[in-house]
Amino acid sequence: MAVVGSGVMASRLSPDDAGLQLLQNSLATGAALVVLILALQPVSASFNPVVTLVERAMGIIDTRTAAGLIVGQVLGGLAGTVAANLMFGLDAVAFSTHQRTGPALWLGEVIATAGLLLVIFGTIRSGRADRVAFAVGGYITAAYWFTSSTSFANPAVTIARTLTDTFAGIAPPSAPAFILAQLLGGAAAYVLVRFLYPSLAAVSAPAADRKVLS
Repeated sequence: MAVVGSGVMASRLSPDDAGLQLLQNSLATGAALVVLILALQPVSASFNPVVTLVERAMGIIDTRTAAGLIVGQVLGGLAGTVAANLMFGLDAVAFSTHQRTGPALWLGEVIATAGLLLVIFGTIRSGRADRVAFAVGGYITAAYWFTSSTSFANPAVTIARTLTDTFAGIAPPSAPAFILAQLLGGAAAYVLVRFLYPSLAAVSAPAADRKVLS
């Protein structure tokens, strides 16, 4: 909802300036991530299926929990997009016509996702879980600008953004390649995290830390 809604608002406020639209969209998204992670951390701030899959690979959560989280993430993303569309007087569902394809964008998604996971797990595994909200919000705000894909970095968000034919949308045919790139980025991050934090590789995160991932 934050991504799509701020994208619509940006395109209406600055219709002739794509750079300003991206700035508005990125700042709103980064700020929303910070406050949502801080507010929901005591319950669950797990918004990203790739993060959840890496948590499962590390043994932090079990398969049933991972599956439930991923279903919730996808459904939540879809509901958020529908809500944003309706708030701005658009059709509840309007499949995007914004084609986002090509090796450069796919590489951007691999890097964006790998970087996000390194930020998350690096912050947590170095004993600074209380700062992960700010780390994630800052990274995503920046990654909008330094990645060619504008850093989707989340399969649930990618799926959800197929349902809006607005600034933030992605055409359904473009989504599978983005999701595959995100999964590859997640796999790369898993290897890097285990390499960079070997002393913690076999230690499960405390219960509180399991709820701060975005």
